[in-house]
Amino acid sequence: MGRGGEDFGKRENASAASSKQESFPAWARDVKQCEEKYQVNRELGLSSAEVEKRQQKYGWNELEKHEGTPIYKLILEQFNDTLVRILLVAAIVSFVLAWYDGEEGGEMEITAFVEPLVIFLILIVNAIVGIWQESNAEKALEALKEIQSEHANVTRDGKKVSNLPAKELVPGDIVELRVGDKVPADMRVLSLISSTVRVEQGSLTGESEAVSKTVKVVPENSDIQGKKCMLFAGTTVVNGNCICLVTQIGMNTEIGKVHSQIHEASQNEEDTPLKKKLNEFGEVLTMIIGVICALVWLINVKYFLTWEYVDGWPRNFKFSFEKCTYYFEIAVALAVAAIPEGLPAVITTCLALGTRKMAQNNALVRKLPSVETLGCTTVICSDKTGTLTTNQMAASKLVAIGSRPGTLRSFDVEGTTYDPFDGKILSWPVGRMDVNLQMIAKISAVCNDASVEQAGNHYVANGIPTEAALKVLVEKMGFPEEYGPSSGCCQLWSTMEQRIATLEFDRDRKSMGVIVNSSSGRKSLLVKGAVENLLERSSFIQLLDGSIVELDLYSRDLILQSLHEMSTDALRCLGFAYKEELFEFATYNGDEDHPAHQLLLDPSNYSSIESKLIFVGLVGLRDPPRKEVRQALEDCKAAGIRVMVITGDNKNTAEAICREIGVFGSHEDISSRSLTGNDFMDHPDQKNHLRQSGGLLFSRAEPRHKQEIVRLLKEDGEVVAMTGDGVNDAPALKLADIGVAMGIAGTEVAKEASDMVLADDNFSTIVAAVAEGRSIYNNMKAFIRYMISSNIGEVASIFLTAALGIPEGMIPVQLLWVNLVTDGPPATALGFNPPDKDIMKKPPRRSDDSLITAWILFRYLVIGLYVGIATVGVFIIWYTHHSFLGIDLSGDGHSLVTYNQLANWGQCSSWEGFSVSPFTAGSKVFTFDTNPCDYFQAGKIKASTLSLSVLVAIEMFNSLNALSEDGSLFTMPPWVNPWLLLAMSVSFGLHFLILYVPFLAQVFGIVPLSLNEWLLVIAVAFPVILIDEVLKFIGRRTSGLRYSGARKSSKHKAE
Repeated sequence: MGRGGEDFGKRENASAASSKQESFPAWARDVKQCEEKYQVNRELGLSSAEVEKRQQKYGWNELEKHEGTPIYKLILEQFNDTLVRILLVAAIVSFVLAWYDGEEGGEMEITAFVEPLVIFLILIVNAIVGIWQESNAEKALEALKEIQSEHANVTRDGKKVSNLPAKELVPGDIVELRVGDKVPADMRVLSLISSTVRVEQGSLTGESEAVSKTVKVVPENSDIQGKKCMLFAGTTVVNGNCICLVTQIGMNTEIGKVHSQIHEASQNEEDTPLKKKLNEFGEVLTMIIGVICALVWLINVKYFLTWEYVDGWPRNFKFSFEKCTYYFEIAVALAVAAIPEGLPAVITTCLALGTRKMAQNNALVRKLPSVETLGCTTVICSDKTGTLTTNQMAASKLVAIGSRPGTLRSFDVEGTTYDPFDGKILSWPVGRMDVNLQMIAKISAVCNDASVEQAGNHYVANGIPTEAALKVLVEKMGFPEEYGPSSGCCQLWSTMEQRIATLEFDRDRKSMGVIVNSSSGRKSLLVKGAVENLLERSSFIQLLDGSIVELDLYSRDLILQSLHEMSTDALRCLGFAYKEELFEFATYNGDEDHPAHQLLLDPSNYSSIESKLIFVGLVGLRDPPRKEVRQALEDCKAAGIRVMVITGDNKNTAEAICREIGVFGSHEDISSRSLTGNDFMDHPDQKNHLRQSGGLLFSRAEPRHKQEIVRLLKEDGEVVAMTGDGVNDAPALKLADIGVAMGIAGTEVAKEASDMVLADDNFSTIVAAVAEGRSIYNNMKAFIRYMISSNIGEVASIFLTAALGIPEGMIPVQLLWVNLVTDGPPATALGFNPPDKDIMKKPPRRSDDSLITAWILFRYLVIGLYVGIATVGVFIIWYTHHSFLGIDLSGDGHSLVTYNQLANWGQCSSWEGFSVSPFTAGSKVFTFDTNPCDYFQAGKIKASTLSLSVLVAIEMFNSLNALSEDGSLFTMPPWVNPWLLLAMSVSFGLHFLILYVPFLAQVFGIVPLSLNEWLLVIAVAFPVILIDEVLKFIGRRTSGLRYSGARKSSKHKAE
């Protein structure tokens, strides 16, 4: 029964039993052998004692509940991220140091505790979001359980037990199934009570039509679609009723295997390309932070550890714990500066905005990171039924008899849905329907059990899709003018021709007939069915004018030739015939006592009743392709995305549709490109088959085939988007990089297993979503570059501070404020950059492409170095200059020191006669009469504020640089993204808030600035734009040289 779930979902109490069951192929054994194997009599059923014994042996008929991940494991998993670990260490160290400082009391206590608390808060929020996403992953398995039937009608101890809970079924139970029942377990058909039984099993197998079931044996190696004598759990009986024998229950059923496969696939979920890149970046960052921390300690070790040389050996070591903790604080500040703490929040915001935009285009994203993965999709594995096609049968061609024997008339029918107003019949004699066409309309409308009704703004079918398509055809044909209006044609025909008996469809005669009371007062038999079978039972044909002539050999061959042409185009053909000489039924009106009624009770009489028929025409129906799919496939080709069609439908139908929509050329030899699922599994070189350029088709595919294809593609480095709507698609949806479920036709299981749901079930929506994913990725690259360049600047600033030995310019809580709050709005606004016009003309980026190339890194190292020089420089300028670039800085009355004094501030206590005058900052006056050396600690507050303000101003100007990777601000001016200008205003506003609100100024350890000081800030910050413009100019001039190497390596990989 397929290999899909053999290794999973084993139960202690059933593993041995399951292997025993697997070895018995009930579909390849006749009914008697099956009854013997399961030791049951179909009349009596199992005894209560036997049921109890089997329940202990096989367990309950229910899907296993896999243990979810414990909450403590989920919490620990959130700290697997390198950046998160660095932050955690930084927070703990910071907290310990704050505690140590707090022992001494004072104002620093508030500031010191803000920083570790903010870091802990970031980590907690991050963990909560992660846990919430993880816990959603297992919902697909819960949705599967909804599909299971709840009750069954069983024979036990010789009595019928109705509504037995389905979970109590055991192998060997005898179950009766009727129309509308959900099949409760996998079963072997023992006998048909009605002449036919049809089951809708598309959600499990991908077939577009209900399948007729039989009692007959099929070959042992049949695929799931070929097991015509088996009914599968979770499918639905749409016609007839039958007696069945339960062969598999619970996890051994086909749906149980799907359950196991979903569980296995959910264990194998991989990180998205972006997350992998960020993890790699985190690891590199850890290394860089480690190196810089070591350097800072090595440069400053002389301040906290001293020794004397005695006899050539170091002796008398002196260790200053206070100085050591001070440099430990610098290491913490480095960690805080190097990590873009705001990055997770900005990425989430950008993805969330992207999902809103996609939702407006009918793509509902369930998992945020999948938005970004879409951008590097290289292969789309699409289901055929319902995605490339409408999953609504529609008439495509109508063939009627001509004006004389040996002639036919052909009409092409437009439209792809159940909407009667969708398209028309070409060259149709509107209002002037001849007698022959009227008869075709009459048979299509009356010999029909389906209905089509409007639901909201679209039409839905009730009943068998092919019959619903015939009803739509009748509405398009209209009504003869002499009979009145042309709306509600089916209803008018049914009123004129009242059904009094039905000759049900059966497999042998392959037709359905109805006896009607005609408006002419005579009884008529109207028949539709397989064309060849109707021709065998037809003796006449009806010509255009209604005259009846004998069906000669030439006319028969002409009709069969027309049938062959339509079948070659993958049309499902139905013929129409009628008969008016019904001698036995001349007086029959549906009365059970009438002698003719006995004839109708025995289906073996139907062929003789439906003999000597008058053939009137035939129609070709199909599940038509969606109108917009061809263009979407063209877009995929232009964007370098390969499309593979994987369907459960038969090969000929799938090939015809693929030729029509452009997956294959209309006359292309596709023998090497179109395989069945089983052919592919037996292929000697599967990976090379999948590597072929252009489209591929896999028909009659089972769940395990879909999974294997996705697995092999992923192994080959492809980023795979997989579409599906049925239960059978769920494991592959879970396994693919992007699982795309159908919103209208999709089962809940498929939706829960997916990353994205298409509200309109349309393939072209996926292509639009890929374009959006690419645009979002480009924008994310812009803000990641922006944030990382800002962080490099902060690291450079702290490193220079430590290297030069000057007082610490910025404290960790200020850096946190910049990283989280000030940088956040511009970074988010960069997510609104307009998409490139040629975004779908470029090949997909490789999932291993660098987020930051060597050139970009060099650029940001240069920018970062400038940020470091500017922030440290402005700090030194305040201490050593009363004016700079003509800007007067002496207004606050602060004292000047030499650069040498500033660099050796730790030795201040040994300087003779050192004194400093008071200075003002806002409404505060800072005096240093008691301890002049405090000028380098508490007195650095103004210089520190200038450093922070320069950093904020540079970040704002740098966000303008990030608008384009290589484009100048002259070609990509700031107003192309008005959101960015608004965000810059917000960030400056927040900075003013902490400067000019006294309480916040105290928390952040800063003071208000004067107008001249602001002029200095702008003067020092603005050059960052000029420097990046020069670097961009060099980048544009050398881009050809840089990318040719990358292209060569990429081309080599593709080959």
